[in-house]
Amino acid sequence: MELLRFTTAGSVDDGKSTLIGRLLYDSKSIFEDQLDAVKKASVQKGSEYLNLALFTDGLRAEREQGITIDVAYRYFATPLRKFIIADTPGHIQYTRNMVTGASTANAAIILIDARNGVIEQTHRHAFLASLLGIPHIIVCINKMDLVDFRQDVFETIKNDFSSFAIQVFPDRDIRFIPISALLGDNVVAVSSNMDWYHEGTLLHVLETIPINQDHDMGSQRFPVQYVIRPETNKHHDYRGYAGRVAGGMFHPGDKVIVFPSDLRTEIVSIDIFRQSLDLAYPPMSVTMTLSDDIDISRGDLITGSDHLPKTSNEIIAMICWMNPQPIQLNGKYAVKHATKDVRCMVRSIDYVLNINTLKEDRQTNRIGMNDIARVRLQTVKPLFYDPYTQNRITGSLILIDESTNETVAAGMIL
Repeated sequence: MELLRFTTAGSVDDGKSTLIGRLLYDSKSIFEDQLDAVKKASVQKGSEYLNLALFTDGLRAEREQGITIDVAYRYFATPLRKFIIADTPGHIQYTRNMVTGASTANAAIILIDARNGVIEQTHRHAFLASLLGIPHIIVCINKMDLVDFRQDVFETIKNDFSSFAIQVFPDRDIRFIPISALLGDNVVAVSSNMDWYHEGTLLHVLETIPINQDHDMGSQRFPVQYVIRPETNKHHDYRGYAGRVAGGMFHPGDKVIVFPSDLRTEIVSIDIFRQSLDLAYPPMSVTMTLSDDIDISRGDLITGSDHLPKTSNEIIAMICWMNPQPIQLNGKYAVKHATKDVRCMVRSIDYVLNINTLKEDRQTNRIGMNDIARVRLQTVKPLFYDPYTQNRITGSLILIDESTNETVAAGMIL
């Protein structure tokens, strides 16, 4: 069964948590004890109705303020797909949390309050979704019950967002759905209040969005995670290289190149537990055996002989800074790229991006928490990478402060 990961984005009080609560509630994906706990909490807060936002807002500060602060992950399934939801905060203070939740998403749900229309924060969330390479955008115009379910309001917001989206992501799959998360209109069940809309409910869209081609299928990429040597009588000479396929399709008999040794060999078998496969593709986790005994270890990359990755010690990347301490120019950090660990130095800061106005500040050398910036890194050993727009696995990295072991930045290689 296919797995779809999606994230939510929207301004404070646009109804992100309520929408996810409604999706879980109406699709019967909530356990009885969870439902009872939320009913009690709703009564304690003085709500006149079941407060669906409490299904995801679990922190005390979130429930007191009625906002989302941390990323909340929820899981549910229908007969067609399994889903992982990342409920991310919309406030600018928590940009790093949104980047974390959206980094692995196939789709992003961007909520817009029907009363307010497209605002500055809508532009910010759309830009972040574009920056993170999310292939499918679902724009939910929420609170349609507060504008009398008017079609002209929906069409105006749709046109406003579309004119902005052409500049930010002209080639993305964008859907528009008028909903009321509070009442459940067009979330799981078709709304009788909006008979002018015929494009399907939110759940229908989530179940039918084509995600097979979201991965890079044109370039074979296999970062080695672990070397398997059973050393048993039955598998005395077995040497397998385990990992998750990051791009392309691999078959037994394929000619491959191993980086960084640049040696060429051939795939003998592709194995999973007690079984061999004729084909491996993203995001399958498999073990490969090769025809030659090559010194391969964690962090090495197995690729096809065509469409080779880029190789360089000089990396240009867009980063989201996640640490209260600002970045140190010429500071040294650890880099984790796919399965490879190296050290690097921050050579220069090209600019810091104002994500509200999309203007580039090229005069500053300071990157603070939640800032988005373009930087130049110099690594001790070369990285074998693809641009993030081509492959979100081999094109992404994180920076780690070696003294505290904290992740300080998430990066997208340009």
